[in-house]
Amino acid sequence: MDMQTAVKTVLGKYATFSGRAPRSEYWWFFLALLILVIVLSVIDGTIVLPALGFEPYAEEGGSPLATLVSLALLLPTLAVSVRRLHDTDRSGWWYFIGIVPVIGSFVLLYFFVQRGTEGPNQFDED
Repeated sequence: MDMQTAVKTVLGKYATFSGRAPRSEYWWFFLALLILVIVLSVIDGTIVLPALGFEPYAEEGGSPLATLVSLALLLPTLAVSVRRLHDTDRSGWWYFIGIVPVIGSFVLLYFFVQRGTEGPNQFDED
């Protein structure tokens, strides 16, 4: 799976929490989201903030464009994360382990990099 296919798949399943997401789908989408937020942050700092009367890259101005896009993509990001956990034969409720400071993030990272279960599991076909 390439980045374009992964992004189309994730956005096509905007709020679908059922089913499975292979590693490639999850990580390509994550990379695309990271690149998008970085580009939007640069646009915020160079164009949007000066247009709003702030100095370029002023901290008090924030990054309004990047924040709006991040909020718009919050639901599909959560959905693909839950589907990724399903691919490793774990419940989507494991996502909340990320609430635990530091350790929870590392546990989630470990789950996300693991190979998915081969063949069908309790959540769907491979």
